[in-house]
This record gives sequence, structure tokens and C-alpha cells, in this order.
Amino acid sequence: MAGVSRLQYATDIRLIRVMCSGRVDLEFVIRAFSNAIDGVFVGGCRLNECNYITHGNYDALSNVFLCKKIMEHIGLNPERLTIEFMSSGEGILLAEKINAYCKKIDDIGPLGKSEGIDKKGLKVNLEAVTNLIPYLKLVERERLRVPVKSEAAYRDFFASDQVNRLLDELVIDKLAVSQIMMLLREKPLSTAEISDILGLTPSEVSKHINSSTRHGLVRYDEGRKRYALT
Repeated sequence: MAGVSRLQYATDIRLIRVMCSGRVDLEFVIRAFSNAIDGVFVGGCRLNECNYITHGNYDALSNVFLCKKIMEHIGLNPERLTIEFMSSGEGILLAEKINAYCKKIDDIGPLGKSEGIDKKGLKVNLEAVTNLIPYLKLVERERLRVPVKSEAAYRDFFASDQVNRLLDELVIDKLAVSQIMMLLREKPLSTAEISDILGLTPSEVSKHINSSTRHGLVRYDEGRKRYALT
């Protein structure tokens, strides 16, 4: 409707149409950030007014909340990702939401730079998340389903201590291991070097290194006094 009505909205946004907001996969969002896109705006039909019996807009809402949690953990401003719901006839509302969102992203600034993350660190973090996406989808499907279909219920659920504990238990350690694997793929590193790059404590790095060593993923190079991939 916004296009048909020739409504004006910010030109620094690229619209990509999908059949349903539920088709906006976690991989799509992370790929956008990996390609140096400063923000991702997901637009869907109003909740409980889905054109499909699957209510895919609730899946989109769940994916956005989960992705925001992961973004926050790797040091990215979660406000770079947003989701809005509206009907196909609300072109004026869409234009207003897009304009407000683009202004917010302009205020936040360039991806990574505004958060104090260099290009190498940003690349490592995003590639580590990308490698975990199949597992994240499994966790979302098996452990992060919200029993009540309402936006308030989803917001409360993903803001709860229960979800934070689940993420700590099921995701955060695996993400740290994935980050370490990405670093060691480039060159051997010491515990202190990994700690400095990832912002983890030496004891946390040692825990993940020891676990990876037991699984045959990492070895200690005596000559270099560094850890390397097997």
C-alpha cells in the first residue's frame, strides 16, 4: 500500500518480500549483519490476523527475541534488529515505522564501530553464531516455545530469568567454543590471547579449551606454547 500510494519513506532501506514473516530465518538476519548491514527491520501482518493457519508471525517474533539475546551476548546493540506488525492497508504506518527505524539506526551508528568491536572481532563473532544456527533452531523449537499466543506473553517469556538460564545452559558455552574454533582456524593462540580477543576470563577460556581438547578438536602445540586445531 505504501508503494501504491507513493508514500515517502527513507531510501536507505532495502525491502525484501517474503511470503510470510515466519520465513525470515535467523540465518537471514545474521547474514545481513555479516554483510555489514547496520540494521534489520522485520515487518509482518498483525498478530492473530495471519493469512496462514501456522501463525508464522509468532515464529518471526520468537526468532527476533532470540536473535536479540544472541546479539547482546556478542556485543552488538540489539536495537539494530526490530519487528513491527501491521496490515497490508496500513501504508502510512509502514512509512512512519521505517522512517523512525532508519533514524534510530543512524543515531546508533555503523555496525561494530559503534559498539567498539573491530572488523576481525565482528567477523569472528558473526561466523561463530552462523555455525550455531542449526543448533539454535533446535533449541528454539524444543525449549523456547511460548504456550500463549500474545505479544505480551512472548515479551515476558524472553525477558524471564528462565530463558536467561536456558540460554546460559544450552547456548552460551557452545557459542564461546564456536568463537574459539574460529580464532584457532586462523592461527594458534594462547589462553591469554583468546581471553583478550573474546573478552572472556582466562578460566572460562581454559574450561572451553579443556572441553574441546577432550573431544579431539584442539591440541596444545608444545613448540609454540599455543593451542591449535587438531
